[in-house]
Order: sequence, then structure tokens, then C-alpha cells
Amino acid sequence: MDLRQLRYFLTVVEEANFTRAAERLHLAQPGISAQIRRLERELGQQLLERSGRGVRVTEAGAAVLPYARAALEAAEGVRQTAGEFAGLLRGRVRVGVVSGVAAVSGTAAEGLDVAGVLADFHDAHPRVDIHLTENTSERMLAALRDGELDLALLGLADEEPPPGTAAVCVLDHPLAAAVSPDDPLAAVAPRPVPLDALRERSLICLPHGTGIRGALERACAAAGFRPRVAFEAAAPPLLARLAARGLGVAVLPDVPAETAGALGLRTVPLDAPRLRGRISLTWRTGGPSGPAARALLARMRAAFPPAHPVGRGSFS
Repeated sequence: MDLRQLRYFLTVVEEANFTRAAERLHLAQPGISAQIRRLERELGQQLLERSGRGVRVTEAGAAVLPYARAALEAAEGVRQTAGEFAGLLRGRVRVGVVSGVAAVSGTAAEGLDVAGVLADFHDAHPRVDIHLTENTSERMLAALRDGELDLALLGLADEEPPPGTAAVCVLDHPLAAAVSPDDPLAAVAPRPVPLDALRERSLICLPHGTGIRGALERACAAAGFRPRVAFEAAAPPLLARLAARGLGVAVLPDVPAETAGALGLRTVPLDAPRLRGRISLTWRTGGPSGPAARALLARMRAAFPPAHPVGRGSFS
């Protein structure tokens, strides 16, 4: 076997499709298929199940997968280390950003200018490829633990990071109920209401797997009820528009009254302890394996210092 075959195998597994894998690798599909079949013959095991509906990894393939990934990471580490001795940082860094991160991050003035940090890092290290993906916090945590991501900006429902990861909270905002001006809750603003006021209401939320959704679900469970989620979307501005049309109560970071008014909303603070939206810079325990990823983590930690709880955020 060789590294090329392992790379083809890993890419097909990640894409779950030979055609997409070939497009990603900029190669012809028959060549990729032939190389993987040679790898299977050498190992004496079928690694992939092929069907008209796609590709599925076999039990043997799943067992081989972490070793294939480790071999490719080790080879990349050899190249990166040699490059460091030559004074050239190179390689690939895989960064994740939670869906709806703008719900908490707000503007670049608040200190979470992700695009700016990545652009500056690329200018300083043009030989490093940065792969940026967006997903839910839950899926990105799994990707970090499996080595599919090097670091991520994601929402954590708890103050402590999950096992196998390390994190620093970079944004911390209270959550609020956002409603249309004629909603009964609007009459009590800006006074806070207990979380129980949402018990029988239709809620508009970020998807399951995001930090804000997790914080809401845990707070509701502690209050003795399950939230009745009527609408969910990854784009916070869409949630705000649905609430402004009177379709329910959106649970989002609190914002200044003038910002909410411009969106046709009223925000009501939720009188629930620890019900906050947090964004954390997260990585595997022990740090990323590659020099390029470690360098980017250091750059992001310097750019995004630990956050202290603040009063209000932004929907935009």
C-alpha cells in the first residue's frame, strides 16, 4: 500500500461518494476506484460497500480508518517539520465555525473577527492551506475528537469543555426572549420574566446541537418542562424575522432596545441563572498535532482573549 491509496480511501469515506471524492482530489473517478480495489486486494478485506445509492464503509473499513488517518497525519507532520527547519510553515489546518455564530459574535468590533484573523495568518504563512467549515457544535465536537478538525469556534452549554477537549470562552452573552411588539411579553419589557413564562409558548430557536439550544433545553429541564420548539433555523436573522411576524418567541442573545426595534422586535430578559450564549475556541486535549494548526491556535488565542460576561450582543 502507499499513502496515495490511503488518501483516496479516506476522501471517499468522507464524501460517501466516488464522484465527489474525485472532484475534491481533481482526479478521474476510475483511477481512484482502481487504487482502492488494489488496496482491498492487498489487505484481503473489502473496505467499502458500493451501491447505486452511494458508498458505505464496511466493518473492516471502519477499523482501518483511524490507522489510515494517523498514517496521513504522520506523513504530513514529517513534511511540516522539515518545512519548519527550512523556515517555511506549511501544511493544512481544518477550522470549524458553529452555524449561527453571528448570533453571539455580533460585529468585528466586539472582537471576534474570524475572517480577519484567518486572512492575516494566510498572509503570514501563504503555504498553509486553511479549510473552513460550518456545522453544529455537537458535530464539530465529534470531529475534533476524531481528528477531522484541528480547532473550532463553537457553542458550549456548560462552562467546562467536554472530555477530550480544551476550550477558552471568547464570547459570553445573556439570552433573551424576542417577540413582536403586540406580544403579551412585550408589555413587561424591559423587566425580566421567569423562564416558566415560555412553558406554553411556541419557541423559535437555533437547531439542536448548537450551544444556545443546549443551554435553553437544560434550563427548561431544570424548570420542569420541555421547550415547545415550533421553528428552528441556523440563521439568527431569520429567527428574528419569524418572531417579528408573531410566529412565536425567539430565544436569542439579548440586544439593545434600539437594535431590537429596528428589527420590529421587543426583547425581554429571561430571569434564569446561567442561561447564556457562549462561543468557545475549542481544540483537542494536548493541542493540535500539526505545527501549522498549533501556530493558528496561538494566533487565535491572542486575537480572541478569554471573555467576561457582558450585557448584550447582536443579531447581525
